Amino acid sequence: MLEDRIDPVKLRHHGDADTHPGMLDFAVNVQGIAPPEWLRRRLASRLSDLGRYPSVADTTAACRAVAVRHHRTPDEVLLLAGAAEGFAMLPRLAPRLAAVLHPSFTEPEFALRAAGIPVARVVLRQPYRLDPSAVPDEADLVVLGNPTNPTSVLHPAEAIRALRRPGRTVVVDEAFADAVVGEPESLAADSAPDVLVLRSLTKTWALAGLRCGYFLGAPDLLARLGHGRAHWPLGTLQLEAITATASPAAVAHAQRRAEALASSRAAMIERLTALGVEVHTPARGPFLLLRVPQGERLREHLADQAIAVRRGDTFPGLGPNHLRVAVRRVEEVDRLVAAIRSSDVWGCPVRAGADPARPNGPHDRNAVHDRNQCTTETKEGGR
Repeated sequence: MLEDRIDPVKLRHHGDADTHPGMLDFAVNVQGIAPPEWLRRRLASRLSDLGRYPSVADTTAACRAVAVRHHRTPDEVLLLAGAAEGFAMLPRLAPRLAAVLHPSFTEPEFALRAAGIPVARVVLRQPYRLDPSAVPDEADLVVLGNPTNPTSVLHPAEAIRALRRPGRTVVVDEAFADAVVGEPESLAADSAPDVLVLRSLTKTWALAGLRCGYFLGAPDLLARLGHGRAHWPLGTLQLEAITATASPAAVAHAQRRAEALASSRAAMIERLTALGVEVHTPARGPFLLLRVPQGERLREHLADQAIAVRRGDTFPGLGPNHLRVAVRRVEEVDRLVAAIRSSDVWGCPVRAGADPARPNGPHDRNAVHDRNQCTTETKEGGR
C-alpha cells in the first residue's frame, strides 16, 4: 500500500548507529573486525599505486573477474562503491510505481522516496515468506532482499522469478548470499533481461570501510543505472578488492566461512531458544531476528553491559520488541546470554510450582509472569 506518513529518520537508521567503539557488536552484520590477512596483504601491495588514477586495466580486470565468478559476460557487470550506491541509482530507472518488500533493508526505499518515486510497501507477515501475488500488478519496479535482512529468510528462486512481468524490473539484494552455503537460491547467474542482482563485499570480507559491490544485469539496464556517473567512480583499492574476492580461491574461502557460520548459527539459535528468546526460524543469513518482551528496555540493558544489538522497530512491519543480532562465536554468545539473563526483563516473577530446571525466560510455558513487567505483546509487531 502507498504510505502517506513515512519517517525518513527510521529509513536511514542502520546497525552502525546502534554500536560504539569498545562494545561487543551484535548490531552490525560484518563478519570479523578486518579483512582476512591474505586480502590485507593484497590491498597493501597496491598502496604504492595510489599516486596514479585508477586504471582502465584495473576496472576491466575487476569486471572480468566478477563475470567469471557468476558465469556472466563483463558487460553484465556494473562495479559499485558499495551496495548503497546501487540503491541510490534505482531512481534512474524512472519507475512509475516501485514496490519494496518488507521487513527488509530500508535504504532502497529511502533512495526511491528521496527522488520522488511513488513507493508501495508490501509488508510480509510472519513467517515472512514471499507471496508474489501480494505485489501490486501496476508496480514496474520490485525490490527485495535474499536472504532478507533482518528476518534471515531465504526465498526460493522460483518465487522471485514469479515476480517477473512484462515491463517490470525485479531487483534482488543479495548482499548476504555468499554467506549461504552453496548459494542455492541466488539469481546471480541468471541472465534475465528484467532482473538486477546486487552484491556487496562488505559483510563476508569485512570491507565496510572500503565500499565495494556490483550490479549484475542486462547491459541496457546497467547503462541506465550508470548514466551521468562521475569519472573514476571506484578507487584502486576498491577495484583490487573486487578482483581479489571474485577469484576461485576466494569463493572457496567464502564457502568455508559460510559452513562455519551455519554451525555457529545453529548453536546460537539453540542457546537463545533455551533461554526463552523467540528466534525466527528457519534462518539462513548471518543474523537472527529475535522477539522479546520490552525490547527497548532489554536493548538499553545490553548497552549498559557494553553489548550492541540492532533495534528492529525501524524495519517496516516490525516493532520495538524485535531485535536483530549477528551470528557470533560461542564465547561472544556466552556474554550475550549472560547479559540477557541478568536483565530484570528476564527476572519476572514465576508462579510457585514452575519447573526450576527450565529456563526462566518470558516465553517459558510453565511460568506465569507479571504482565505489567513482562508482557510479550506489542502494538506494532507483537501477537
